[in-house]
Amino acid sequence: METPAQDPSHAALLGMPSWLISQTAVHAGRLVNEGFAAVDARGYHYRLLATLKESGPASQADLGRRSGIHFSDMVATVNELAERELVTRAPDPADRRRNVITITEAGREQLGRLERQLAKVQDELLAPLSPDERDQLTGLLLRVLTHHIRRPA
Repeated sequence: METPAQDPSHAALLGMPSWLISQTAVHAGRLVNEGFAAVDARGYHYRLLATLKESGPASQADLGRRSGIHFSDMVATVNELAERELVTRAPDPADRRRNVITITEAGREQLGRLERQLAKVQDELLAPLSPDERDQLTGLLLRVLTHHIRRPA
């Protein structure tokens, strides 16, 4: 199988950062999904557990805003994690119409497994790069992303 660098039909694309980024993102997404599946999880599980660990207990609406998970996906994700006893859901004492979601000890342990899987994925994805090159790539991508996030619509 030819690599993009060997395939003459890709020659023009190899000088286009947008194409290179999108192709790399496809591979990164596949590796992350496979890594999470190996520990019976999904990306939303990681995002929700990491948000709870960082920010503490919160309502589903607040968790959605903090984690970037859409409300419709948030409900399903909380249900999945609650069934596995990775989070608890309890009525908010200040407003009984809302639930407060809290990470459990089992959830913290699962988050640790997910973090280890992500570290393996990073190593696999960036295998051809030295540690300095990895840092440089991360810094450059962060700079490009930050520029576009801050840019007015």
